[in-house]
Amino acid sequence: MQPKLLLVTPPFTQLNTAYPATAYLKGFLEKHKVSVEHCDLSIELFTAIFTSDFLRSIFQEADDLENYHYPELSKRKEHYISRVDVVLKFLQQQDIETAYKILEAGFLPSGHRLMKVNTEIKWEVGAIGIIDKAKHFGTLFIEEIGDFIHANVDEFFAFTKYAEQIGTSASSFNQLDDFLQYQPTLIEDEMMNILEEQIKKHDPNLICFTIPFPGNLFAALRCSQFIKQFFPDIYVAFGGGYCNTELRSLEDARIFQFIDFISLDDGEGPLLKLVNYLEGKSDINELERTFVLEKNQVVYKNKIPNTIYHHKNLPAPNYSGLPFDKYVSFLDVVNPMHRMWTDARWNKLTISHGCYWKQCSFCDVNLDYIGNYQNTTAIDLVDKIEKIIKDTGITGFHFVDEAAPPKMLRALSMKLIERNLNITWWTNIRFEKTFDAELCQLMAKSGCIAVTGGLEVASDRLLVKMKKGVDIAQVTRVTHNFSEQNIMVHAYLMYGFPTQNEQETIDSLEVVRQLFEKNCIQSAFWHQFTTTIHSPIGQNPEQFGIKITGPVFEGFAQNDLYHQDPEGTDHPKYTKGLNLALNSYLNKTGFKEDLQTWFDFPILKTSHPKDLIKSFLLKSSTLKHV
Repeated sequence: MQPKLLLVTPPFTQLNTAYPATAYLKGFLEKHKVSVEHCDLSIELFTAIFTSDFLRSIFQEADDLENYHYPELSKRKEHYISRVDVVLKFLQQQDIETAYKILEAGFLPSGHRLMKVNTEIKWEVGAIGIIDKAKHFGTLFIEEIGDFIHANVDEFFAFTKYAEQIGTSASSFNQLDDFLQYQPTLIEDEMMNILEEQIKKHDPNLICFTIPFPGNLFAALRCSQFIKQFFPDIYVAFGGGYCNTELRSLEDARIFQFIDFISLDDGEGPLLKLVNYLEGKSDINELERTFVLEKNQVVYKNKIPNTIYHHKNLPAPNYSGLPFDKYVSFLDVVNPMHRMWTDARWNKLTISHGCYWKQCSFCDVNLDYIGNYQNTTAIDLVDKIEKIIKDTGITGFHFVDEAAPPKMLRALSMKLIERNLNITWWTNIRFEKTFDAELCQLMAKSGCIAVTGGLEVASDRLLVKMKKGVDIAQVTRVTHNFSEQNIMVHAYLMYGFPTQNEQETIDSLEVVRQLFEKNCIQSAFWHQFTTTIHSPIGQNPEQFGIKITGPVFEGFAQNDLYHQDPEGTDHPKYTKGLNLALNSYLNKTGFKEDLQTWFDFPILKTSHPKDLIKSFLLKSSTLKHV
């Protein structure tokens, strides 16, 4: 049997740009003479849902189910139905004529989101501002319909995820198995209709689903269930980030009612071995990093040594065949960094495989996608960039590294300038001292417009404990260097790290306030610390002063852990206040407010001086002139 592969991204991932996994595998497999096509079922389903015909079916389904949430929306259903095609097309094409039409009084219904639109947003003058405002209004309109679908037709529906609540921390397969026995929803029926069209079009005998996040798992299982019922001769394989992190200890055989193979870590080697096996060229024991079912038992096949396909030798991702005209630009929050994720079109590409630092104690450094660091050359990277531009027509690049190496960013920038290749790009970095003023200037000249990086807990004691390899003074200098070149800086912030006390939480917020005030960072996001089983903390909790309390592993997924922190404070109570403060700083307000303003319970005073960040900047400036 000559395998014909169909690689599928199941609903829902980012809707403004293509998720890169299938493109990487398509480029690799085609180099090895394997017949392969790919399908972004995520954007295909989304654009099928938000049409006038399907929206009419949505309203009818809500009536049939006797669900009456958002009654005002139901009353105006003809208004919504008559506008949805126009709005979706505008979010895809963003033309000025339709922007003016959308902003006309009464063109869009005044629904529960649009009636609360922030009238204080300052839009740019001219066409850019008109288009942005129309994108914002159009996004709210689409979100209103999404709210209606979630409340009345399909409780699993959400933008950029589907049934995430049952894919997250699913230590048992029981709930997934139960929901798979239910009648498919209207949304799921449409998903399977689209999948059936793809199967009939491409006639594959192996369908591979990439499952990057918990919010892709159930949709992939529902699709697999459909394949096994109506196309039983087609093999089904799972892979991707969710499998790599959550399913490494898989024991429950029930998932193999729906699939045949689950591969871990990089998919190139396992897929090529799987193709050889299905062709009859090798034995099942030749498979690499792949779970199969034998005698009703889950068995992990991993022929050692593995076949190594080094990052520097991999071909360019092949994005051809994906529907780039269908991706939509959302503008729900006017945060410039948030827009990077939801608005513009990006080709996603990896500079290096893994992380060159791989020491952070909270990170999954024991897993291949972090711990197996491999680099390439600037020439090879820019060759790939040129090919991808030719395939997609898009000149924006998001380098999706765990932490892009400074030496490679220097070499990349120089090569882009040398070839006079005009692209716009952004990436994730560590705030390390190598990013001096000269390197940041070079990156900006080559097209870099933003960087993201982990400030985490802005406490020097905890930065040492988490082995970040940076301190607050260094972060200040580096972020300032980027900002001086108009490279936007987004900081990932963490609270609730083991042994973190209230003083450190408040001090961390004060550091963040001052970094915003001094324009060192322009965007940030707080998340509460979670222990994972693959991190140094999860594997040695006693060294970090915590005790693991669950969940009990029941044979399926294993990643997030519950823990007790006897030395730490009650972290969840700070969530609201931290986010209120951050939202104000994002909007360049609230810098003079006392930190107590953001909390509805008494907090400690910060122990930091009000000029902490200013003092670091002054010291940095003094050193430059010595």
